Amino acid sequence: MSGTPPSGRQYRIAHGGHVAVVTQVGATLRECSLGGLPVLDGFDVAERAPDGRGQVLAPFPNRLAGGRYTFGGHTCQVAMDEPERGNAIHGMVRWLDWTEVSCTEQDVVLTCVLRPQPGYAWELSLQVGYHLAADGLTVASTARNTGDEPAPFGIGFHPYLGLGAAVDGLHLRVPAGTHSPVPADRDERPTAVDVTGTHLDFRSPRAVGPEVLDTVFGDLERGDDGRAVVHLSDPETAGGVRLWVDEAFGYLMVYSADGVLPAERRRQSLAVEPMTCPPHAFRSGADLRTLAPGESWSGSWGLSEG
Repeated sequence: MSGTPPSGRQYRIAHGGHVAVVTQVGATLRECSLGGLPVLDGFDVAERAPDGRGQVLAPFPNRLAGGRYTFGGHTCQVAMDEPERGNAIHGMVRWLDWTEVSCTEQDVVLTCVLRPQPGYAWELSLQVGYHLAADGLTVASTARNTGDEPAPFGIGFHPYLGLGAAVDGLHLRVPAGTHSPVPADRDERPTAVDVTGTHLDFRSPRAVGPEVLDTVFGDLERGDDGRAVVHLSDPETAGGVRLWVDEAFGYLMVYSADGVLPAERRRQSLAVEPMTCPPHAFRSGADLRTLAPGESWSGSWGLSEG
């Protein structure tokens, strides 16, 4: 293609057999292959990111009913970018140009400042770094309140894991003890529901099959390193990918891509979204972080082979 891609500058990083491409727009993870195996269902360089693919979701992940909320005496209205469902969706930084902090052969660090505006009355400095090493991809993020009032904060990421096959035949493990249905009243805190014995219990690996997933999972089981690990594998090829989150991320949204466009992309990958809080948290307050002036938050997640 000629001219600048819709997602801006492309940062290609590599280490051994691992390769990733990160974009200037949204600090978006557009491609990722581990050991030569593509593990991310991303998007073409000639496209803008569809369906949130690979994007950074801040200062709130997922949805915000009506796009309207009150915090610290401020009533804010976020642009309604999911008007058919009456929501703001996926935060406010995914279409912004991010600024390069550093770039080497195997890592890139980008930063963005969210200025006070009608949808967010505070100033937030964000930084996301992508690093490839022998054990795979690590995504390290920080947020700092650079304003003079306490600020609400949540963050998420939106990778679609794909192994080149329809999700129905893939095996999935999600180390979650509960799921959290979204309340009819979006101002209510969601209730955690035990998955034991239900169709949403993926603590032991099993085929996704016809299961339609658009599900918030919580109460994550973690190893001694504090990580919770999702495993997606193809029994036909023995290929697989693991997505891990550290203790900063208490929720995982899992989406079987039933509503994406074009239709031929449906159920061809599985979005597994690290989140610090559930949908509508700016309204319900559920696990919403408040950053004092000068306070920082940090968290990491990543992808590995296997």
